[in-house]
Amino acid sequence: MSSAARREQIISTAVEVFAESGVEGTSVEELAANAGVSKPLIYEHFGSKEGLYAVVVDREMRALLELISTTLETGQPRVRAERAALAFLTYIETRSDGFRLLVRNSPVGGQSGSFATLLSEVASQVEHIFIEELSSRGFAAEMAPMYASMLVGMVALTGQWWLDARLFSREEVAAHIVNLAWNGLSALETHPRLSFESRRNHDR
Repeated sequence: MSSAARREQIISTAVEVFAESGVEGTSVEELAANAGVSKPLIYEHFGSKEGLYAVVVDREMRALLELISTTLETGQPRVRAERAALAFLTYIETRSDGFRLLVRNSPVGGQSGSFATLLSEVASQVEHIFIEELSSRGFAAEMAPMYASMLVGMVALTGQWWLDARLFSREEVAAHIVNLAWNGLSALETHPRLSFESRRNHDR
């Protein structure tokens, strides 16, 4: 086996191990045994267990970003939102270990860590969908990043639930996510206020 093929084998098997035990709970011995290689070979290719983990995380992040970016090139805003949600769920279904690895030490909603960084990058990619739609409804363009983060957060958290529940197909889940997001968007108030604050001010 060539050096490149051996490196690929180590990375491929490490995804499952890290997804199961996390970087702290995984030993170099375990990684070597699963890959069928010696410990020195892991150090030779990656420098350390943490170095291998960083390579695995980077690969999974790029895989998801590339999958989503290809869905956003053409189509009406709602169609692109649907495709982006479906792409995210496709990644979760086809690379379950990679998704578990990303969220294991960086839960959805966290302020730091690889998954929080990934969600920010995904939100940046779908921002333009909301810029178009919000502008047509009289909203300021600077609100687009906030709404993009809302949609991405919905997909990510729902994806975590769906990964374990698997009660519906990914197409059904994507359709329901965008149904909630888009039909809510269709009735958005341009200057929303908390309803209980309105009542409180009225009672004064």
